[in-house]
Amino acid sequence: MNASLSTDSPASAPLTVCLVCNTCFAIYTYRQGLIRMLVAKRVRVIVLAPRDRTFPLLEQMGCECIDLPVASKGTNPLDDLRTLAALYRHYRRIRPDVVFHYTIKPNIYGTLAAWLARVPSIAVTTGLGYVFIQKSHAARVAKALYRVAFRFPREVWFLNRDDEQAFLQERLLAHPERARLLHGEGVDIDHFALTPLPQAGHLTFVLIGRLLWDKGVGEYVEAARMLRARYPQARFQLLGPAGVDNPSAITQADIDAWVKEGIVEYLGEAHDVRPMIANADCVVLPSYREGVPRTLMEASAMGRPIVATDVPGCREVVQDGITGLLCEVKNARALADALEKILTMNPEARRAMGLRGRDKVTAEFDEALVVERYRQTLLTLTGAGIFERRLR
Repeated sequence: MNASLSTDSPASAPLTVCLVCNTCFAIYTYRQGLIRMLVAKRVRVIVLAPRDRTFPLLEQMGCECIDLPVASKGTNPLDDLRTLAALYRHYRRIRPDVVFHYTIKPNIYGTLAAWLARVPSIAVTTGLGYVFIQKSHAARVAKALYRVAFRFPREVWFLNRDDEQAFLQERLLAHPERARLLHGEGVDIDHFALTPLPQAGHLTFVLIGRLLWDKGVGEYVEAARMLRARYPQARFQLLGPAGVDNPSAITQADIDAWVKEGIVEYLGEAHDVRPMIANADCVVLPSYREGVPRTLMEASAMGRPIVATDVPGCREVVQDGITGLLCEVKNARALADALEKILTMNPEARRAMGLRGRDKVTAEFDEALVVERYRQTLLTLTGAGIFERRLR
């Protein structure tokens, strides 16, 4: 065990925590509260992920960033072995006190690398993705790899009970007692402040996230196509990156065709999604499966009603008929019917629905609750005094 585990004196080496993910963007977008807490306690924070435009933003927050080769949508075992080898080398050199792994390949290969390097790790399953959506050879291989790798983390965190139960039913956890429920990764309710609904003469819907078929983008476009004839003033927007490194990625050509047809508006990408949520009357996510979707928590925090599919993750955030509407997954007609209910709802009812969503997120998904879980876990694993609560 590192000397830093038993002391937090200035003379000792700083405690080191690694955050490992298949995209740097996800670390920056979803874990700023955690990073701020660690940096404030003078922890050395190292992010290992493929380089993207958020590298300098994380460095400005006080992180060290290391470019990591991860072929997120690839199935070449040589690429995955390179990821494992790179992580092993980094862990042997850095000797982190704790590593947090996020997303499928870091969870599998990072956990194995950490075990080989004799470094304690925690696996955070941020959503089950194609492994539990698709019935493919790649999905079967991924489950087998999970079964091997998940013998070794100190804990395995799940964002919702459905995902935890799926792993237990498939017998992917060699040590079920190490499973923990995080209940989402939280949202900064002050940053995503309550915002009045727009007063435009038309209603605007927006789907925010990586543009993947598995996010229900196809159904959203088809539902918009159905509704445009009856509600020509309604606007349907897409916000998020296209052509990402994912087996379910939607291409820029697909989006260009929809825009040319006049069905949707494409807003591109944005570091700060608040202006787009503020300009929308309703946020939509017809996903096939989620962990606990951050965009829905952000939308609710800002007082927006939600339309989402009745699937794991989405149903954690949305109370059907109370904070939003849930509809059948992979069903464009059902989605169109739900969107039409929002279109025909009176403004006061939409506002009340959004306010109830704000109340739910504040009570259940405040980021401060998640950061507190990290603090308690780090205190348990390291014993470092910097993670003890101090009376002011």
